Amino acid sequence: MPGSITGTIVDPTGAAVAGARVRISHGDQSAEQEALSGDDGQYSLPNVTPGPFQLTITLVGFTTQASSGILRSGENYTVPQIAMPLATAVTEVRVVPSRVEVAEDQIKAQEKQRVLGVVPNFYVSYDHHAVPLAPKQKFELAWKTTVDPVSFGVTGAIAGIQQAQNDFSGYGQGAQGYGKRFGASYANFVASTYIGGAILPSLLKQDPRYFYKGAGSKRSRVLYAIANSVICKGDNGHWQANYSSILGSLAAGGISNLYYPAKNRDGAELTFENTLIGISESAAVNLLQEFFIRKLTRNIPNYEPVSP
Repeated sequence: MPGSITGTIVDPTGAAVAGARVRISHGDQSAEQEALSGDDGQYSLPNVTPGPFQLTITLVGFTTQASSGILRSGENYTVPQIAMPLATAVTEVRVVPSRVEVAEDQIKAQEKQRVLGVVPNFYVSYDHHAVPLAPKQKFELAWKTTVDPVSFGVTGAIAGIQQAQNDFSGYGQGAQGYGKRFGASYANFVASTYIGGAILPSLLKQDPRYFYKGAGSKRSRVLYAIANSVICKGDNGHWQANYSSILGSLAAGGISNLYYPAKNRDGAELTFENTLIGISESAAVNLLQEFFIRKLTRNIPNYEPVSP
């Protein structure tokens, strides 16, 4: 003889839950039945086949609940009160890093690049599509370069060579002469790095880095490396004349006249000549970067070479 099943649905506070769908199943013994809870939270399932049953209670906004029991023939079975917890809200939050944050991660990786694990190789990006640097990051890269211990060591070596050759003879010899040469050489390095690598690139919105090509024919890579002595990437991603580097060399040469001995100061003509020499040196360094230095540089991020 069929029986009936009744019960009440409440929320975590004990308040009645209306509209909850109560579905009863008996496995494969009979068809499923269902009912909705009323305003008082109560539900009723009449004419239920006796035997084991499973209740499933669902309602949007609440966690699905289940209850089971055994209905005897002709029994009016009352299910213990069922409390439905509120469903945990699932919110998808997609965090997209800003361009500045992406660039920060990229230059942090670049600052680990060292030739033979020693000599800084910070101003080279092996990601041809690297995000442009913000002005603050351009100054950060210049700062990291100028205060690196290796930079002081190289400056000391240059000053030693100059002293041995009696370059800038107005400085004299001895410890005092060496100190002046060291100071002048370091001042040149700092001026050219900050002016050509941070100040002008920030003002002119240009990227001071060399972007490694690494793909294509040898001829295309040679031409690319040489061209990058006079062109650079703008912060807009387009190639343009490298005013930052060229004007930076001129400015650094002019500033050096403030501290070189009077008899060793360059005139305007020599300053321009040195700028042209600097462009040639930049082309030579770019060729080394393109074909040799990458093989000797450690801690390079794993980027695929991409033709521009």
